[in-house]
Amino acid sequence: MRFFFSAGEPSGDIHAAALINKIREHVPDTEFIGFGGAQMQKAGCQLLFEMTSLAFMGIVQAISNYFLFRNILNNAKKYFQQHHVDAVILVDYPGFNWHVARAAKEQGIPVFYFMPPQLWSWASWRVRKMKKWIDWILCPLPFEERWFKQHGCPTVYIGHPFFEEIRNNISDSTFLESFYTQYGNAPILTLLPGSRTKEVMMNLDDMLLTVEYVRSLIPEVRPIFSPVNIQHAEYIQKRLNELEISVPIFVGHTPELIRAADCCLAVSGSVSLELLACNKPTVIYYRVGMLMFLIQRFFRRTRYITLVNLLGIDRPQAVKNVKRAKIENSSKKSPNHLSKNLSKESPIFYDDSTWIIPSEPSLEDRNQMFFPEFLTATDRSKDAAAYFIHWLSNPAHLAMQKRSLALLLRTVDQIESPLNQAAQTILDKIK
Repeated sequence: MRFFFSAGEPSGDIHAAALINKIREHVPDTEFIGFGGAQMQKAGCQLLFEMTSLAFMGIVQAISNYFLFRNILNNAKKYFQQHHVDAVILVDYPGFNWHVARAAKEQGIPVFYFMPPQLWSWASWRVRKMKKWIDWILCPLPFEERWFKQHGCPTVYIGHPFFEEIRNNISDSTFLESFYTQYGNAPILTLLPGSRTKEVMMNLDDMLLTVEYVRSLIPEVRPIFSPVNIQHAEYIQKRLNELEISVPIFVGHTPELIRAADCCLAVSGSVSLELLACNKPTVIYYRVGMLMFLIQRFFRRTRYITLVNLLGIDRPQAVKNVKRAKIENSSKKSPNHLSKNLSKESPIFYDDSTWIIPSEPSLEDRNQMFFPEFLTATDRSKDAAAYFIHWLSNPAHLAMQKRSLALLLRTVDQIESPLNQAAQTILDKIK
């Protein structure tokens, strides 16, 4: 058998590699080819192009590299025309993968979307493309499955592979032993600055300000940077040198640094599920430009930007009997009108009649967040720091926060092997 994979983000590369390994357990002689990164290549996938090298691109860079993307797509088209392919498996990265799906369908090849784009969150009209070009969607989130089915898409709920990958991940004990020897006597604040270069650039200064506020009241805290690659590490180190700040940076040890942390500060992304699985109280911080902040108020449909928070309100039984420690926003009073704009069918989404969503969550909604989150176009570092100060200076409250995360994890991580579910579904459907 032969499967064609297409993944464009580092996280997609990891998920695709895990699925490749799982499919091979079922069908050992399967051939894998496509677009992806180092993890897929390590799993035995022949890469026609190393797509994760383009993950840093913003919209301007994507447009300027139009001909490069077109040539990559033409390689896929030629491959589909010249070789038998049993299935095409897409992993997120919708801007490019829609075109791969269309090229596959034109050759009669079944198309699966593993880890589909979050159409329910942003610009939901794109679901028309999903219905037209995708045969089966393999959904990792329960509310996501309901949404796609309501929009007429063939969908299978598989559970989130992140939880399985984390369960199977073996930490680098040598690194952890060395790390604890050097830093283990202080509370650790792990800083996760994002997987894209623009995210790092937009959020780095606010993260450093957050650290400064925390250190002003808890001087013993030890911040640690965990960027995804050497290029990001070099950018962070350059900025630290400019500001004459000393913060250790470790590349390639994110799982270990999450496990070693007392708390984490993370740019929003799928890493929030890893933080949930590792039971780490976390603040999610995502700064964007003012124009993008305004645009998202017209197009975003979800109550929160963080998957963990969405899973929490989708599973209210997770917190029914848990009293969690909360603090109020220290610098702004949040309006209390947001809950009136929520859909009656699901508390996750805004009502369709809501033309523009509020600029700030209500106090009620902020108090229901498992991970306090800040989607902002202005500096909210002091507000973010207040949570860390609260947790680290009140061990009982930190313990309650961890208890609520553990209870939520038990309600959402109930499928033993999402990867096996995905592999079995693909093999069954193409039969």
